[in-house]
Amino acid sequence: MEYGKYTFDKFEFVNGKVLENVVVDYILKGTPCYDEDGNVTNAIVFCHNYEGNASSLADFSQLTSEGNPFDFNDYFFISISSIGVPDSCSPSTTGLRYNFPEYNFLDRVNFKRKFLREKLNMDKVLGITGRGLGGYEVYTWACEYPDDMKFIIVDSSAYRTTGHRYVVAKGIESIIDSSENYYSELYSESLSKIMVSINRLLYSSYSSRNTFDAMSKDEIDVLMDDYVDDGLFIDIYDFKFQNDAIIQYDVENQLKNVKAKALIISPYEDLYYSPKFDTIPLKNLIDDCELLMFEFNKNQINDVDYNYFIDELTSFLENFKK
Repeated sequence: MEYGKYTFDKFEFVNGKVLENVVVDYILKGTPCYDEDGNVTNAIVFCHNYEGNASSLADFSQLTSEGNPFDFNDYFFISISSIGVPDSCSPSTTGLRYNFPEYNFLDRVNFKRKFLREKLNMDKVLGITGRGLGGYEVYTWACEYPDDMKFIIVDSSAYRTTGHRYVVAKGIESIIDSSENYYSELYSESLSKIMVSINRLLYSSYSSRNTFDAMSKDEIDVLMDDYVDDGLFIDIYDFKFQNDAIIQYDVENQLKNVKAKALIISPYEDLYYSPKFDTIPLKNLIDDCELLMFEFNKNQINDVDYNYFIDELTSFLENFKK
């Protein structure tokens, strides 16, 4: 494994704003294979969820351990902390805070593509995968640069912000806008209290209704407090810019551009990502699309057990082995 920091001389956003000396946080792990021209043929880009970073690749360990579908002996993984995330260049780490350039998910994709070209001399990869908000990057990448990858795998995500997600994002926007201290020079205690409220709101959509209904109030309180405590490490400025990008996110009309073979994974019941509205329609929106739906009854609210679909994932990847 290689963990490191790389610096762009400059990075230009879609809106034309430019930042200089832009830090990129990354992890490279696995076994690269090369063709006769020296190009890596088994690279997979991992796109992390909203609370994650490059090290979130470790959450994938059930699938990347020896003998499993994404065995590090067979694949070369590239994991990059997205623009806007503090391990890379973000509102908090640059000190720009509310003056940071507005960005969208195409900016996040361009940020990672620039790293592939500059640091790794790569224009194409075998595949791109992501879960949750990472899936927003995957869809955007496959729509905007359809020749960059042979496959995409997206788990529990969406191709646009509508309905319940839009209401939640706009609610978060209102909570932040209501603060008189957001534009102050000092990070006040009131901003931390706002993040508590935001994380309690987000927790309400974190799992399935069946999971919540099966828990007692005390169990919910304990898990909610843990979730809120973890969320206090997220800077409000980093969060605000990401929430703004979520509000604007919509690639529905571009999905016809996707050339990659797609595997879309989703539990039948999810409060935040709806199988009915976010997964099933993709069968008719992406030309070569396979849906993998499964029953997912979690005992712990933040557990992810990939055994539910490990055989199907193995079968999907067989399409890309020489």
